Amino acid sequence: MRQMRHIASIQGKLPSYDATLPYAAAKAGLINYSKSLSNEASPKGVRILTVSPGWIMTTAANRMMERIAESSNTTVEQATQSVMDTLGGIPIGRPAKPEEVAEFVGFLVSPRAGYLTGAEYVIDGGTIPTI
Repeated sequence: MRQMRHIASIQGKLPSYDATLPYAAAKAGLINYSKSLSNEASPKGVRILTVSPGWIMTTAANRMMERIAESSNTTVEQATQSVMDTLGGIPIGRPAKPEEVAEFVGFLVSPRAGYLTGAEYVIDGGTIPTI
């Protein structure tokens, strides 16, 4: 079976209207497109999966925390906490590591996930609240 993976974002469900609204709208569209596409493609042997990560502490994100810390005369840890607070908190207490998201995607593309299709998988440390 062939596969198509889409990387979206939790912003597709939790947009930041004052900072990244166009990005969030595009990710919401990708999530819905992927679900719809899976209904057409899965019967033809193509699995469609979407992964929506939360904040990932990439090299670029780490540099951004350093810039925020420098400009606000705080520590990198305080800058990181302020960003987590802006997101509404990350219950697990930290951003994701890139390898955590990569390993999850690796599982989804493996034969062990062969029955999965048409779903969005959120990997956000609990950022998006449940109701």
